[in-house]
Amino acid sequence: MVILITGGAGFIGSNLIHYWLAQNPGDTIVNFDALTYAGNLANLAGVESNPNYHFFQGDLRKQEQLDEVFEQFSIDSVIHLAAESHVDRSINDPSPFIDSNIKGTFQLLETARNHWQEDLKDHRFLHVSTDEVYGTLGKEGLFTEQTPFAPNSPYSSSKASSDHLVRAWHHTFGMDTLITHCSNNYGPYQFPEKLIPLMIRNCLLGKELPVYGDGLQVRDWLYVEDHCEALDVVFHRGQSGESYNIGGLNEWENLSMVRHICQFMDAELGNSPEQSCLNLIRHIQDRPGHDRRYAIDASKIQNQLGWQPRHQIDEGLEKTMRWYLDHQEWVEQVTSGAYRDYYKHHYGTG
Repeated sequence: MVILITGGAGFIGSNLIHYWLAQNPGDTIVNFDALTYAGNLANLAGVESNPNYHFFQGDLRKQEQLDEVFEQFSIDSVIHLAAESHVDRSINDPSPFIDSNIKGTFQLLETARNHWQEDLKDHRFLHVSTDEVYGTLGKEGLFTEQTPFAPNSPYSSSKASSDHLVRAWHHTFGMDTLITHCSNNYGPYQFPEKLIPLMIRNCLLGKELPVYGDGLQVRDWLYVEDHCEALDVVFHRGQSGESYNIGGLNEWENLSMVRHICQFMDAELGNSPEQSCLNLIRHIQDRPGHDRRYAIDASKIQNQLGWQPRHQIDEGLEKTMRWYLDHQEWVEQVTSGAYRDYYKHHYGTG
C-alpha cells in the first residue's frame, strides 16, 4: 500500500513515519510537506535511505502539486497531519491557519476524490485533528466523540472547519474517511515553541520560564509514540465515517508540569537550591481566550479497537527530556533567527 502522509516532516508526522516504516514494512510512505518553520527533514535522517520512503516538497493549496504526487506515486490512502498548529501564532495572524488548515484540507479531499473516483470506498482518508475543537471544560467532565464543537481560538476553529469538510466528503461523496481528535502530544522532535521543549531549552540556557496566567490550565498529555500506535489502529481497524478520541489519560496543570521539568533539570545540571530552575518561572499575561481544561474520554477507541496508551507521564517525560538533552544540536538548528524573532515578539525577551 502507498500511503501519503501530509506534514510528515513535523513533530507528529515524523514520529509517525519512523513508527510506520518499522511496524508496517510492506507499506510505502510518501511524505508531502511544505517545510515551513516547524518542518525539518533532519527529523527523518534515519529513514532517508529506506527504499519504501519518499519525500515530496509541496503546498496543499497548489492543485498541480497534489495531482503530481498522486499520479507519480499512485497514492492508495492518505493520513492527513499537515496543519498550522500553534495557538499563539494563530492569535498573532489567523490567515495562514485559514489557508492551510481549511483550504489545504479542501484541496486534498478534492484531489483524493478525483483520483479515486472509480473506487472511492477502497481508499482510506484519515484526518488527524485535535481535542481543542471541543472548546474548554470545567473542573469535571471529559470530551467524548459526541461533545459539540465549540472552538475558542483561530487555530481550533480552523481545525473544526477541516473536520466538518472531511465528514461532509464521507456523507456526500461516499469517501472512506476517519477523524481522530488527540490531546496534547509530547516527545522527540517537537518544535521548541511548545511548552515542554520550551521549558527544557530555557532551563539549559538559564532563561525565564514563561507561564501563562496562574498556570493552572489542565492538559491531558499523550506521548507521541502512543499517538502513533493509535493512528495505526484507527487506520487499519476504524469504522468508516467514525471519529475517535485519543487521550493519554494524564491530566496535569501546566504549572505542575513546568515544576516537574525544573526538578528533573536541576538534578541533571547539579543545581543548588539557589540555582534552581524553579527560580526562573515567570507568570506572564494569559493568552486571549485561553481554554482552562482539556480532558479526553478515550473509551471508544479502547473498547472498540483495543488501544490504550502505554506511557504514564513520568516515563514519557523522562524519555522526552533525555532526548532533548541528547539532541541539543537539533534544538539549536531548528531555533533559527526566525524563531528567535517570534520568541522576542511573543515573550518580550530574546
